Amino acid sequence: MAEEKLGKAIGKITHFFDKISVAVIELSGKLKVGDKIRIKGFTTDFEQKIDSMQLEHEQLKEAKKGMAIGMKVKDFVRPHDMVYIVK
Repeated sequence: MAEEKLGKAIGKITHFFDKISVAVIELSGKLKVGDKIRIKGFTTDFEQKIDSMQLEHEQLKEAKKGMAIGMKVKDFVRPHDMVYIVK
């Protein structure tokens, strides 16, 4: 899998709360509301736009490397799934 095809890796899933469909993403890059991401794993592969994200229940417009943010996802994700930013 070529990195260019997937976009730039900006984090990975560490937790998924299936009842509320929220994923925790540990960031290795910058992310902001409005960005389009792709979540890819062994059985996961979908794109979505970021409508909102939170850190400790506080809304964020932008998140930086090293943060672990929560965000609603439209599909099931698993720990270790990679998150890419899509241009």
